[in-house]
Amino acid sequence: MVKNKFKLPKTFLIILWLIAYCLPLTATVRYVSHDGSNTPPYLTWETAADSIMFAINISVFGDTIYVANGIYKERIDMTPGLTLIGAGMDSCIIDSRDFLFVNEFYSIQVVDDCNISNFSVFTQDIDHGNGILIESGVNSLTTNCKIQEAYNGIVIFSGNQNKPMISQNLILDVTDGITSVFAQSIISENIIYPNEDGLVSQINSSPTYINNTIVFVDVNGSIGFRDFQSDSKLKNNLFYGQGSYGIWTYGDSLVNNTIYGQNGSWGVGIIGAGSDIRNNNVQNTGTGLFYDTGGGSPPVFKYNNLWNNQTNFQNFSSDSTNIFSNPMFVNPDSLDFHLQMYSPLIDAGDPNILDVDGSRSDIGLWGGPYGGRYTYRDLAPKPPSNLTAVYDSGFVLLRWNKNTEADFYRYRVYRDTVPNFIYDTTKIIAVVADTFYYDDLPEKYLQTDYYYKLTAMDSTGHQSAASEEVRVIITGAPEGPPIVVEQYKLLQNYPNPFNPSTIIPYRLIEPGYVKLYVYDIKGEMVRILVNEYQTTGYYEVEFRPNSSERGKGNLGLDWATGYNDDIASGIYIYQIMVKSDRNIPVFTGMNKMLMIK
Repeated sequence: MVKNKFKLPKTFLIILWLIAYCLPLTATVRYVSHDGSNTPPYLTWETAADSIMFAINISVFGDTIYVANGIYKERIDMTPGLTLIGAGMDSCIIDSRDFLFVNEFYSIQVVDDCNISNFSVFTQDIDHGNGILIESGVNSLTTNCKIQEAYNGIVIFSGNQNKPMISQNLILDVTDGITSVFAQSIISENIIYPNEDGLVSQINSSPTYINNTIVFVDVNGSIGFRDFQSDSKLKNNLFYGQGSYGIWTYGDSLVNNTIYGQNGSWGVGIIGAGSDIRNNNVQNTGTGLFYDTGGGSPPVFKYNNLWNNQTNFQNFSSDSTNIFSNPMFVNPDSLDFHLQMYSPLIDAGDPNILDVDGSRSDIGLWGGPYGGRYTYRDLAPKPPSNLTAVYDSGFVLLRWNKNTEADFYRYRVYRDTVPNFIYDTTKIIAVVADTFYYDDLPEKYLQTDYYYKLTAMDSTGHQSAASEEVRVIITGAPEGPPIVVEQYKLLQNYPNPFNPSTIIPYRLIEPGYVKLYVYDIKGEMVRILVNEYQTTGYYEVEFRPNSSERGKGNLGLDWATGYNDDIASGIYIYQIMVKSDRNIPVFTGMNKMLMIK
């Protein structure tokens, strides 16, 4: 798969060549290193400056400054026409946290015709300061920087004719990710982990956002994109996680974005009025689209897909171009939003918008002119879930949840007399399309146990992994019916291996107090996932091991988990304990899972 890239017209390339040709012939390469001699003009690594600002202060338009690994405790004020290149975003650090905070504080200020790349930037803290402040920023480029501990990761103050480019930066531990004010900036391929707003367009700005990834984890009040009366264009961006609003939009253009909540945890996928919204996928939210009737005219909402939202629309009625189908992504848990073969989102977008291969656009992140070419993978369905058994009119009635893949074909039902049996073709007792099956037992009055499980099949013959297993005990008494044994179950997590998250299923046959723990291989506590009273039923709990989740390990107790950062790759153990209403342990279970980075 090749990701689509910008294609520059020949006239633009000629202009770039002319600019380069007209640069001063005296343009100089300078160096900065803590091991340098600090004697101007800093023309070699051996005579490098030990301060970035020392090198900037003697540089002129067209100069390039290379900075070696190290921590540079200073604030950077660029001058026009400079290129500043660090040795790497993890090893070349600009740290301004020791400076006295004042209003409009920043770590780096970028001005016209400046390029800056390959730095890690620490500003103040999540409540104070701007990581990179772009003033005017004509023809400037900010790329491959890691920005942390700031109120705003990047702030752009630029006239409407200036188009600074902000590309491929990593922004985390900030309140707001990227804020555009009075700007026509191009903001592409950045990855942002904000605590409040990911992308912000202020008044009189008209930025273009392309292929950015905004990730939230348990952040109440957060917004993926917030519009303050701007004219923004959002193309092929991903808004992923848990927050209040995915996109808050008024009069913007939204094409081929994906909003993917966690179990309905985005309060609203898209809220606003007057915007043109096409080819987007909105999934797992409380409300897919909320039309703000006080904010202007209804949005144009066409050729979008809404799936697994608690409510698809509020104050709005859909037209026939929108669909409501399982998008069949390859692996959302790993942020892989490519479409599988037979996805109903393929060629279902606006027919006036084309994919990079010239076909009608797909809906979602990888469709449209800023998507990419890739091969649709034909994957097996997900395993059937929530298999149960009851005795009904002389038969064992099996029920389970319905698979929603577009290419789903049939279920295979398996039965054996031994637990944890291997489900091969000799154990098949039925192939059905429904989500239930009545089994007429072969020997109803022979004392024995029967075990059931099932798999899902698609139209090309791919078979899923097996569901959980249920057990039925035959008493052997002619006058006695079979006894369906409901069992407590701690099931295998899926996906496994996993990154960045996985689902842990379990079943309770009676109400009780449930604790579900995760330990590392050394037996140290990583996280308490469940610590509450629950009723009878089938449950699925997400485990997402990142830094924001660390704080949840405490749950108000007097001990801490000891995990203050993302956990490492390796084997982890999850354990469940269930106590009855009389505070007596009735079930414990333990399984292993594998985290891969």
